Amino acid sequence: MDQADYYKDSLFLERVDKTDKNLGQVERWFAHKEGVLHRGFTVVIRYLNFFVVQHRKHLVFDKVFDLSFSSHPVYDKDRLQNNEEAIRVALDREWDIKNFSGDIKKIGQLYYKAKDDDSQYMEHEIDHIYLIDLESPPAANLDFAYDFAFIDKQTLKENLCSNKIKFAPWTKEIIDRMI
Repeated sequence: MDQADYYKDSLFLERVDKTDKNLGQVERWFAHKEGVLHRGFTVVIRYLNFFVVQHRKHLVFDKVFDLSFSSHPVYDKDRLQNNEEAIRVALDREWDIKNFSGDIKKIGQLYYKAKDDDSQYMEHEIDHIYLIDLESPPAANLDFAYDFAFIDKQTLKENLCSNKIKFAPWTKEIIDRMI
């Protein structure tokens, strides 16, 4: 599936309250236009001693840098994907990593609300943060990323502090608190 098709699809996310309690379904683009609180996830990919940073190609926070990708569990009719299922689908879609058999380690979660200055959208999420270690280097699907890079932790922190690179609003807290 390419990016254009993926973003045209009507998907339903898990609407939550600030305690992360499920409140039912909400359509993806409605949630992002109206700022409806929903559940998401960010996966930090580590390869050797480097973190994989994705230059996002997305309708929300386009052209910012993310650790390493973010998405949402979605409903299939009345059944909600669990986070691990959604992560595996996103690994395939955004990194062409099929049948990932490694550990998917939850390292935290955070609440945030941020308006995208360059679009009509915003993110308002309880974001579950995961870490995976890869034994071979990934390659981003360029339908979903402009590019990607391998960055060590010190350089990542220096770039974040210098404001030379525009990071997704949730990355600072992930870097400061979780990696």
